[in-house]
Amino acid sequence: MRSVKQKLILDFIEAFIGERGRPPTVRDIVHGCGLSSTSVADYHLNVLESEGHLRRDKHVSRGIELRGGRRARPGVALVPVIGHIAAGEPLPVPASDTWSVPAGETLEVPEALIRGKKGVYGLRVRGNSMVDALIGDGDIVLMQAGVSVANGDTVAVWLLREKEATLKRIYHEGNRIRLQPANSQMQPIYVPADNVEVQGKVVGVLRLVA
Repeated sequence: MRSVKQKLILDFIEAFIGERGRPPTVRDIVHGCGLSSTSVADYHLNVLESEGHLRRDKHVSRGIELRGGRRARPGVALVPVIGHIAAGEPLPVPASDTWSVPAGETLEVPEALIRGKKGVYGLRVRGNSMVDALIGDGDIVLMQAGVSVANGDTVAVWLLREKEATLKRIYHEGNRIRLQPANSQMQPIYVPADNVEVQGKVVGVLRLVA
């Protein structure tokens, strides 16, 4: 059973993530919850972890992740971040259903950014092939699954034969598809149309400031 102090810590972590888009450090929790030391914070975090309220990676400064039961505050929407996507050369991933696995991280984003869209999820970007579209390495792209796409849309595509995924602008050119980077220093990728499965379309970009 959670103590009053442990509930305070959970509420602080949730509010911190909602306001800043990243978890607090242990020192943030000490100061934000009026605790006497980091060892006291560690004790309560260990209890909360053992009870299944959160998960910790003690080797990472902000390695705290809330688990289950989290609700969005008014005016914001919860978006699951389900993995990474290459914005350079295609990045091998285990299978195309990678994009539908349960999320290990959830972000609160303004509802105005989602605009009522369904099936929105987040992917962390690896690479700089989309920098001219203001999508850089480490950014989070908000994707919408199950929607039609048009030439010029930025999409996450699954290359069926290579079992790789990449983030590019898509252009249908007869029997082939051109996957166009938004970077003047990089060349497009040409693939047969039957080798491409669109996993989602970019509907927003988040840049988290450290």
